[in-house]
Amino acid sequence: MVLRLLKYGLRSDYPVTGDIPVTPTPKPAYDVVIIGAGGHGLACAHYLSKYHGIHDVAVLDKGWLAGGNTARNTTTIRSNYITPQGIAFYKEGVTLYEAMSEELDFNVMFSQRGQLTFAHSEATLRSFHLRAETGRHMGIGIEVVDQKGVEALCPHLNMDYGGALEVLGGLWHPDGGTARHDAVAWGYAAQAARRGVEIHQRTEVTAIEVAGGRVQAVVTNRGRIAAGQVMIACGGMNYDMALKAGVELPIRCYPLQAMVTQPVKPWLHTLVSSVSLHTYLVQSSRGEMVIGGGSDPYQLYSTRSTLDMKEHLAEGAVHLFPFLKNLRLLRQWAGITDMTPDYSPIMGESPVDGLWLDCGWGTWGFKATPVAGKRMAECIATGRVPEILQPFALERFERFALLNEMGATAASH
Repeated sequence: MVLRLLKYGLRSDYPVTGDIPVTPTPKPAYDVVIIGAGGHGLACAHYLSKYHGIHDVAVLDKGWLAGGNTARNTTTIRSNYITPQGIAFYKEGVTLYEAMSEELDFNVMFSQRGQLTFAHSEATLRSFHLRAETGRHMGIGIEVVDQKGVEALCPHLNMDYGGALEVLGGLWHPDGGTARHDAVAWGYAAQAARRGVEIHQRTEVTAIEVAGGRVQAVVTNRGRIAAGQVMIACGGMNYDMALKAGVELPIRCYPLQAMVTQPVKPWLHTLVSSVSLHTYLVQSSRGEMVIGGGSDPYQLYSTRSTLDMKEHLAEGAVHLFPFLKNLRLLRQWAGITDMTPDYSPIMGESPVDGLWLDCGWGTWGFKATPVAGKRMAECIATGRVPEILQPFALERFERFALLNEMGATAASH
């Protein structure tokens, strides 16, 4: 075994995976160049190649496949948003997740166990009723449950009866769930690669060439690549990347931290979150407790974790479930969220012809992976923005047609 590890470890031509071959030097030109080999970029490449017959596609990433925010999220999938436009979009995302393992011929470990968000005040409970009515109107599974309903769904919860953080009720979303983030990315990558898409890791885009109002090429550390169309989908670096093409986006970037504990026997069978405590928890398939919260309150391009956030998340988790107090932490990490003023993404056309935007995902990019990939592929293939994406156009900020989803996150911001 040791000799075999040495043999393959020293080979420079050994493929990353049997499904994703090591690509040669980039070609001088491609029909489509996608900047960002995360979930969204890889999903778009898959849908372009499988459903639109566009195979001359290069996916570029300055790091490694799915090594950015795709590897740093907490795997939550849901559609219980606030605006009708947001609900319709994420509802399609949940539907695609339900069929994803079959679509990719790869087990993405999708687990639809529901999400329960706690209300610690009457004001929060009233907002939950509004969200439930809107969600039911849009055809998603969602309802407000009382204290007995919360106890039935989460019997281990500290209800804090009579306390300052008494749980008065909850927002139950049975459609919610989780999937394995790396499985999603590698599944899309493998399918795209089988159809001729090239995935170039360690290929950093240093410039985007524009002439006559149209995108011409991208310049990388491995040479210039001409492109018929370019899509930007690189998570926390979207603002900087768009600026290379002369497009300034209304985006500000903040770190988003999470942490995970040692594994324990399964006991938490739903996703749970508290807006007042800015904390949410989910138990992984391996038994680890994944704990997350809101973004850090300052702009920064950083993936370093901090002690104050660790203490904050631990305090919230222990308040909800006091028996976790002696559980040991395994690791803590951070991603970079690209937030828009209305907490909704920017998708579709840019001011530069042939340059497409898949940006501004903030804290919910993973749950949108399949629907964003599918619909952005449709944009690129047809040259038209589908109706479901039109509300998320960049120009909405000029028209003051904002889609306020600020309160839709499980842990608030």
